[in-house]
Amino acid sequence: MQIYFSYFDCPIGKIRLRAWNEGLIALDHVNQQGTTSAEWIENPRHPILLKATTQLAEYFAGSRKSFTTALSPEGTPFQLKVWDALSQIPYGEIVNYSTIAERINNPKAVRAVGAANGRNPLSIFVPCHRVTGKNGTLTGYAGGLSNKQILLELESRYAPMNHLL
Repeated sequence: MQIYFSYFDCPIGKIRLRAWNEGLIALDHVNQQGTTSAEWIENPRHPILLKATTQLAEYFAGSRKSFTTALSPEGTPFQLKVWDALSQIPYGEIVNYSTIAERINNPKAVRAVGAANGRNPLSIFVPCHRVTGKNGTLTGYAGGLSNKQILLELESRYAPMNHLL
């Protein structure tokens, strides 16, 4: 399958988006970009990439609370289950790894949930930044803890009031 990519400048740096025709497959933070495959085609006008960048711009402006871009992540069945649970975390809310483990009916899998969270290829769209350590501390984030803090502050600024109670 052909992979298309584009870049998007935002408050957490220049991110790279990758997609194929079925959906978005990755959001690469600056520190994850490395090299670009010669087989990939840069195409910021690709419909999936265009929709993703439009929705990201709205998210960073505070006017978008959820995403409708088609997603097509690749992962193990367990990872996909965790990523689905992450997708259910409401905008502006923060949960811990234990909560996600309980939501996937595997309360003893806290470490495995953390590992799957760390391998999430679609951060922001699949909001792994909304997961913290049990005591509320910021823990690993592929884009760096400072970017995780930026995203959480952005959401707390624009979160609906009922999520703040």
